Amino acid sequence: MLVPQLKIIKVKNKNRFIISGGGTGGHIYPAISIANTILKSIPDSEIKFIGAIGKMEMKIIPENGFKITGLWISGINRSLTLKNILVPLKLVVSVLHSILILISFKPKFVIGTGGFASFPILFVSSLVKIPTLIQEQNSIPGISNRLLSRFVNYISVSYPKMENYFPENKIYLTGNPVRESITKKTNKDGLKNKFKIKKDQLVLTILGGSLGSKKINEVIETNLEYLKSRDIFLIWQCGSLYYEIYKKYNSESIKVFDFLKNIDSVYISSNIVIARSGALTLSELAIAGKPSILIPSPNVAENHQLYNARIIEEKNACICIEEKDLDLIFKNKLDLLINDENLRNELSSNILNLAYPNANSGIIEMIKKHFTNDC
Repeated sequence: MLVPQLKIIKVKNKNRFIISGGGTGGHIYPAISIANTILKSIPDSEIKFIGAIGKMEMKIIPENGFKITGLWISGINRSLTLKNILVPLKLVVSVLHSILILISFKPKFVIGTGGFASFPILFVSSLVKIPTLIQEQNSIPGISNRLLSRFVNYISVSYPKMENYFPENKIYLTGNPVRESITKKTNKDGLKNKFKIKKDQLVLTILGGSLGSKKINEVIETNLEYLKSRDIFLIWQCGSLYYEIYKKYNSESIKVFDFLKNIDSVYISSNIVIARSGALTLSELAIAGKPSILIPSPNVAENHQLYNARIIEEKNACICIEEKDLDLIFKNKLDLLINDENLRNELSSNILNLAYPNANSGIIEMIKKHFTNDC
């Protein structure tokens, strides 16, 4: 494993980077974090993002100050649908588009953070010997990164024993890049002043994903009276698909959001977090050191969220509940956390031990290897 020591390096010419990945926030925000670290650490850098037309990265990346080009690309739908017929054509078109991008932009390094948008540009870059790196967030890699691992130079991972999926000589255990505001805990006041949260009031945060989780929202709604009886302050990200249904519950002690942009403030203010177990969420929870109930999404490739959560649970660093068991045991598990401060402190301490706050530095060290001869 690299010992990440972030240093400023000097280079002779303009350093152009392509970063590609998207489809979910778990792919997008690590890419943004890497980009910001490159700009701070490598002078004369220029970054171009590559995403998929119509996906959320096409909005989020420009909002964070970067240019992005969209490829006409999509993944294979697991259900039988006519859309799958277009996938081979989209792949060919995206490969040709990627060739044009490489010719015009002339990057010195290409980085992929996962999702089908990253495959064409990383594949073509590796074929023409442009240095490449993929960043895998999960304990079970996605199809794109598995395929790309045979061609790229470096593979950044967040879990040990990834040689079951990737060539061992390319693997670097760095952890997942997260936003600097979370690693440095810069927003110390959080939301407590804004929402006039009482000093000793427990704050419970629900993170069901950007779109939201039907089942998680339903179980929270079912237990609202219980939460009120325990004087819990609730920060509830119900997701964009469900906001119109649940916004009626907004009150002095319940704040309902479709999406939480200032997640660093939320983590700092929270005593307990209930969340899915996507890789980025787990990395943020570890760095923030928050006791949590993890409810893995059952609707992801190879059930990787369950594997992510089980790894954390084995370290006694969270409580994991499968969605199918929510109605049966959710209230008891939540009640246990609310009542037992020692348990909360234990989970917090244990998950802190799993954090990789210097993930960006480790990735930059890999990139610098290809620049050393030019310095």
